[in-house]
Amino acid sequence: MATTSGGAARTAPNPQPDKVVPAGAGRNLVLATIGFMVNFWAWALLGPLGPGVKERLGLSFAAQSLLVAVPVVVGSLGRIPVGALTDRFGARVMFPVISLITIAPVLTLTVVSSYPALIITGFFLGIGGTTFAVGVPLVSGWYPPARKGFAIGVFGIGTAGTAIANFSTVKLADAYGQNTPFLLVAAILAGYAVAAFLLIRDAPNRQRPAGTAWARTIDVCRLPVTWQMCFLYAVGFGGFVAFSVYLPAYLKTGYGLTANDAALRTAGFVVLAVIARPIGGWLSDRIHPVPVLVWSFAGVALFAVVQAFQPPLMPVATIAFLGMAALLGAAGGAVFALVGKVAPADKVGTVTGVVGAAGGLGGFVPPLIMGWVYGVENSYAIGLMLLSDVALAAAVYTAVKMSGLARRPTTT
Repeated sequence: MATTSGGAARTAPNPQPDKVVPAGAGRNLVLATIGFMVNFWAWALLGPLGPGVKERLGLSFAAQSLLVAVPVVVGSLGRIPVGALTDRFGARVMFPVISLITIAPVLTLTVVSSYPALIITGFFLGIGGTTFAVGVPLVSGWYPPARKGFAIGVFGIGTAGTAIANFSTVKLADAYGQNTPFLLVAAILAGYAVAAFLLIRDAPNRQRPAGTAWARTIDVCRLPVTWQMCFLYAVGFGGFVAFSVYLPAYLKTGYGLTANDAALRTAGFVVLAVIARPIGGWLSDRIHPVPVLVWSFAGVALFAVVQAFQPPLMPVATIAFLGMAALLGAAGGAVFALVGKVAPADKVGTVTGVVGAAGGLGGFVPPLIMGWVYGVENSYAIGLMLLSDVALAAAVYTAVKMSGLARRPTTT
């Protein structure tokens, strides 16, 4: 309580204490994470099916890469308008809407089989990937600055939807019929849409932005921090997405694994990256996002060099890929810990959309390069060396240019 000059008591202003988490934050974090996971599951359905489709239709490596990359690029670019719409309408509206829209392409997969039809379906399937730009502003609005990194990292566990897709799609199709995974995902999306509308609440202090979505997008694109975050997330999350969609094809071609075995190993890669994401956010809260990013990118560069030589022993390759998984996951959590600290409060959704788009596009390009390089050189080494070079550049850029963004670490 505070008093006026006449001594009468009045209620103090309501600045949120730096570490106090309001009631309802946990529920909304859980619901956002589940929604992200379910929609990512739908978004990643074509990845584990890629090798089988390639064999059935006689596709080239480049054509297979394009098939699994189309949902990635649509889900990435779509985050820009979806992030702006989330700033305007809130996550309580946008989570159910995106989930319901995603049902249509998922069900379409039960009736299409030609390559052009799969490309078109994959285009609309990409809508599921835009939920990232819905969840980050929701979570960021509910949590105080000292907890944002960890909370957004926990939300990032939703990327486990990619692991679920890799783990379950081929097995469900083989055991219960080829349409089973699509019908199951459609049903879960419908159930989640209802639950989200009934239970999700936008943060009580959510700032409604002024102006049109287009004007807000242009506005945040003028912020230098937006483009700095875009580069870092394109490397961190882009690397994760690229491997999550392309690793089944890589393992099948490079190490002669079966489609099911390759999908299971890819699921392990994704799970480790998912676990590492909140750890990266937590470390960012404890020390600072910058050193977390520097060490993560430097480690990715080292493991990519190891794998560029395609070690013949599978355990060595497993260590290299799992090392990259952990470090890419930690980098993703650290980037959005930094976004939560430096983005204007009323523009978090729009900034998230633009940065998230860059991350997804970062995942779109490598599969195409890997497929093209393999088709020309019959080797993945050049593609992996390029990844190493880009990761090393990100580490150096972060260490030299980014340390001034948040000069004092937020401790818990």
